[in-house]
Amino acid sequence: MHAIAGMAGFAGPIHSFYGVAGLMLEKLARRGAAMGSMVFSKDACLLQGHPAASSETVINGRRLIISCSAELYNAKELRKRLADGGGRVNWKSDAALILALYAEYGADFLNELNGVFSFAIWDEERETLFCARDRFGVKPFFYMNERGVFAFSTELKALLAHPFVNPAIDGESVAELMLIGPGRSPGCGVLRGVHELRAGHCALFDKTGLSVSPYYTLRAAEHTENFEETAEHVKALLTDAIERRLDESGQICSMLSGGLDSSIVTAVAKKRLPEGALKTYSVDYKDNARYFRSTQFQPGSDAQYVEIMGNFLGLEHKSVELETDALVESLFRAVDARDMPGMADVDGSLLLFCEEMAKDASVALSGECADEVFGGYPWFRDESVSASAGFPWSQSTLYRAGFLREGALGGIDPEDYVAGKYNQTVADTCILPGDGERARRTREMTRLNADWFMRTLLERAERMGAYSGMTVRVPFCDHRLVEYLYNVPPEFRDYQGREKGLLRRAFQGVLPDEVLWRKKSPYPKTHNPDFMARVSGLLSEIIRFSGSPILEIIKKEALEKLLSDNRAIPWYGQLMTTPQTIAYFVQLNYWLQKFKVRITV
Repeated sequence: MHAIAGMAGFAGPIHSFYGVAGLMLEKLARRGAAMGSMVFSKDACLLQGHPAASSETVINGRRLIISCSAELYNAKELRKRLADGGGRVNWKSDAALILALYAEYGADFLNELNGVFSFAIWDEERETLFCARDRFGVKPFFYMNERGVFAFSTELKALLAHPFVNPAIDGESVAELMLIGPGRSPGCGVLRGVHELRAGHCALFDKTGLSVSPYYTLRAAEHTENFEETAEHVKALLTDAIERRLDESGQICSMLSGGLDSSIVTAVAKKRLPEGALKTYSVDYKDNARYFRSTQFQPGSDAQYVEIMGNFLGLEHKSVELETDALVESLFRAVDARDMPGMADVDGSLLLFCEEMAKDASVALSGECADEVFGGYPWFRDESVSASAGFPWSQSTLYRAGFLREGALGGIDPEDYVAGKYNQTVADTCILPGDGERARRTREMTRLNADWFMRTLLERAERMGAYSGMTVRVPFCDHRLVEYLYNVPPEFRDYQGREKGLLRRAFQGVLPDEVLWRKKSPYPKTHNPDFMARVSGLLSEIIRFSGSPILEIIKKEALEKLLSDNRAIPWYGQLMTTPQTIAYFVQLNYWLQKFKVRITV
């Protein structure tokens, strides 16, 4: 959860931004930056948000400074490699290790890293700032490049402390918020002039300007193993990914829903850790049992399966029950954490959940991303959905656009905008000449999920966790596992005609059969009608106040219609329907107010 920030520039003395650097550091306080420091060079300043996230060294006369947020899961192997090669090894932190690798190998070392990271390295002698972000964008990295100054930060709120960054949105920003949100196009910072270093990309800033390039993408390859070999390979890869993310200090817990994914993570961790070292937590909502109704996407509640796993593994388990009042209040703090409107109460509930876990632990293991990697979502298997063009979790472009005032998109055509993003991702998907239709479409779906839907969920986990003082680790996002599954035939994934059938077969005997073959159930959300009533009341107040900033881009009558609409129209996957759509507009209005965003359409 370490914070990074800094700036470099050649148009004038960087020391003139000393006060700005201090303000940026203050904005990152919740990520531990209260212990941070500022390191100035002639043309750069790097803010080091935590002692463990910073390092500085001089190698052959080169002064190298790093601002880094990283968790390296192969640090032991990398240190040994450096030592065997006669390289200088600092054993204290991942930041120091990355700096040593950069000094030894240059940018070529990035693909050797197994972990999540974002960092910036200033090379004083060469006057270059080298930046990189992990393969799937777990660790955030926002930046601006204006008037000869490149500034970057973990969080938008810190970047906004720089005088060259003005919180303003234009037509493209509105398109992102209303047609793509709560997701974002890769590389988009939504605010005008703000960008995001894309996942799997690196950047170099020097006197010639800024250059950004990819160092990683999913590559197609022939799969040569039979089904049983594949199942064993999956088990070995995932087990190793889980074990590498363990912390034996006693400060680790597991989010246990009783579903397949979190149960696998918990079972492997429990076996590997010392007795009593692993606590498990689940989340529920007050009166949910009273109001729960089974649906295609959420066929049953979690409690009975959590109990089965608790008895099976002998767990010390705690169920966290969330009150409706706290859930409504969390909508605003979730925006504070994400610096954007997000997944409404799906964000807020995780924030509250993390705050409870943080009382006992600093690291939480999550089963997130299994559905993207193993094809667990309905859109991987429902031919009527998978065969359709467009993002399968958001098939409502015209519905979304119907809320916008005339001219709010500044001339952008809604369907063309979304279709362009979708088509570009499909065009960028690596396939093999011999791929059949199903194999090709499965690769496209995997790439779409990795670049878009999975990234939104990873951002949710990282931001809500960091804001609560937690680090959320996601073993299913291990790049070796993702790469391997990218090339597994779709019929292997759907073993016995079941979603994630391959994963179930791989861990047969590790879990009780009731859990192993349980039908997929998503992250739990509240079914209490009080939540709908509360967020509807908040949106009604916003509508009544003529000065509400959201009314500059959203039609008042469209919001009024939403409040009286009894249809469950999906906004973003199965987790966001009408109550969450209403809450999203509440968050959007709060975000516009909080950041004093100018609307320049």
